[in-house]
Amino acid sequence: MIERYLLRYFLAVVDQGNFTRAAAQCRVSQPTLSVGIAKLEAALGQTLILRTNRRIELTPGGTRFVLHARRIEAEFTEAERDFQDAAPTKLIRLGIASTLPPSWIAQALTRAQHASTGERLEIVEGRNSELSGLLDRGRIDCALGIVGDDPRGMLLFDEGFAVAVSNDHRLAKRDRLGIADVAGETMIVRRHCEALAETSRFFTAHGVRPFMAARTVSDDRALAYVRAGLGITVMPRCFASEGIAMIPLTGFTATRRVGLLIAPDAASRLADSTIFQAIGETFRGLNALNDGQASSRI
Repeated sequence: MIERYLLRYFLAVVDQGNFTRAAAQCRVSQPTLSVGIAKLEAALGQTLILRTNRRIELTPGGTRFVLHARRIEAEFTEAERDFQDAAPTKLIRLGIASTLPPSWIAQALTRAQHASTGERLEIVEGRNSELSGLLDRGRIDCALGIVGDDPRGMLLFDEGFAVAVSNDHRLAKRDRLGIADVAGETMIVRRHCEALAETSRFFTAHGVRPFMAARTVSDDRALAYVRAGLGITVMPRCFASEGIAMIPLTGFTATRRVGLLIAPDAASRLADSTIFQAIGETFRGLNALNDGQASSRI
């Protein structure tokens, strides 16, 4: 199956006569566009574009395919226009990173649904790297997750990490932990943690090589293991929840930047979206509340 974004890449190269300008038109990097063209050629089983240092040239097959690509793209556009004219709702396609707490997501989506009367929400789940690729290909409008220094990002808040222990753990009443406090503890490894490499380096640098009782890609499962007393783990502060004590670890300064990544061609649509605004405001508010509770503990 040929995906629409591949047709758009191809037509941009044809219209611009240059891979660099075509990539700029499609708002993707040149390597991303080149990979897309190669994928299209592989799907069709023939070369469409001859590349030289100075210019591009269509092959006979490429010349024939231009006609098909323009007709298909025109029909896509017409279908979208007809649907938009017929439907009063605006579709917001939201990606949600897998390393955000489900309770926060539930509150944000509840508020968004109550706030919006003329919008419809479509959710795609995935890792941050997967969602970034979907943004590049125009498959989603925005992604709620870790923005880092991505220029497409709208920062909601920065947050640190803490040691998650069960409430009946011997360390649960402590306001702060040192490396010596956790050196002999059994650990739960969160495989998708953004700070996994930094956490590993921190423990290794201090000569700590704990026993790993479990390795999981599910944060809910990691919390379940911690509540059961199987071990402790390092998590972002937003995962504070019932039965769990989140305690700062002295010297561990890793942080992550949580926000919304916005597809450039969706920015104008999101500017007046009540769903988009409600989700951002909810996450900001939950972080402020979480910070206040953490401060009162110290």
